[in-house]
Amino acid sequence: MFLYPKFIDKSQNTVPKEEVKDLIKFMLPYPDKVKAAALWLREFVWDLYPDTNELIYDNYNAVAFGWSLTDKVGDVFCSIAVASDHVNFGFNWGVNIADPQKILLGGGKQYRYIQVREKEDFPDEYIKHLLEQAYEDRAAQKKPVKKELKGETIVKSISPVKKRPNNFSVDNRTK
Repeated sequence: MFLYPKFIDKSQNTVPKEEVKDLIKFMLPYPDKVKAAALWLREFVWDLYPDTNELIYDNYNAVAFGWSLTDKVGDVFCSIAVASDHVNFGFNWGVNIADPQKILLGGGKQYRYIQVREKEDFPDEYIKHLLEQAYEDRAAQKKPVKKELKGETIVKSISPVKKRPNNFSVDNRTK
């Protein structure tokens, strides 16, 4: 069971990484097994990179969150996308990292990922190696920022209408 403080720093529009109320709310329509995998992966990354920032996107077709060296999406080095029956654990600039075991999926110009269904099947030691590369890649590309944030969770967007598993639809438009 997770115990989280209720502190929210509204002056910066951020919350400490321990605060997961919004993330839990965004993931409500997903199966418990998928939510558990997403939250376990979240802890996995936070434990390794506590000084990075988590950017959360409650998008139309998925909940996604990633870790950034700043508060900018271009500095995200890894991310989690919640799907109806699994979680995608990915690298936003996966094309820039070596994957000698060839486990990463994706044929586009940038993003690479693995599908995670079971915690036991997650190759955590190998992924730690890939994370190091991804972090270093983004650090090398990072541009100066006006205000440094470290260890914060930032909700970047909330789509007013959402498509969720099992035909569960969410409409957050104000009337």
